[in-house]
Amino acid sequence: MDRAMVLLAAVAESSATDATAQILGERTGINRATVWRILTTLEAHDMVTRDARSGQWSIGAGAVRVARAAGLDALARSARQVLSRLSLQTGETAGFAALQGSTLTYLGEVVPPDSTIASWLGHPAPLHATSTGKAYLAMLPDEEVPALVGSDPVRFNDATVTDLSALRDELGRVRERGFAECRGEYDAAVWGVASPLLDNAGRPVAVLSVWGPVGRVSPARFEALGALTQDAARSLSWR
Repeated sequence: MDRAMVLLAAVAESSATDATAQILGERTGINRATVWRILTTLEAHDMVTRDARSGQWSIGAGAVRVARAAGLDALARSARQVLSRLSLQTGETAGFAALQGSTLTYLGEVVPPDSTIASWLGHPAPLHATSTGKAYLAMLPDEEVPALVGSDPVRFNDATVTDLSALRDELGRVRERGFAECRGEYDAAVWGVASPLLDNAGRPVAVLSVWGPVGRVSPARFEALGALTQDAARSLSWR
């Protein structure tokens, strides 16, 4: 196991031209036969991949997924303090959601003492019918959106946007403003706003949101709440 981790680290630190089995063996002090055996085992688990023409090894999709999950776990822990501050500033529930598999799931939540809103912790966010989902979708290329929401999005109530053209228009406005809003499109009694957290490539990795009962979270508060969620999202960093 130790040698496997040493080799995995060596592959990760290598350039595209200095990661053959021979070079990796020289760098780590592991004999070439053992290097080959360990790398082929790692390859079987999608942790590394080998270019058949050059013989160069590189990090595989499995290792990327593990690193991403570890990063999101650390990010969720860091978000706790930010959520507490956001909930205190707004007097409403503050949530943190991130992609798990193909589902945007709430991984963190801070609820004010007087809240009567049901907890979303551990539950998925309907992408087309929540501010959280729309904040996430808005940061994706347009061509990726239909595959995520489907050709016939579920209508939860009369406010739900199910027309893909109308949804695209709304996502464009979200990109311009930097935050999304929800006017009871999933639960008519719950309104809110959300802002995305982006990686270095500009893709969404998580969403911070604020929501509460329609009587308190009204359109008159959207701009102020949106600014607070944007500030909160910027205060978290993705590495």
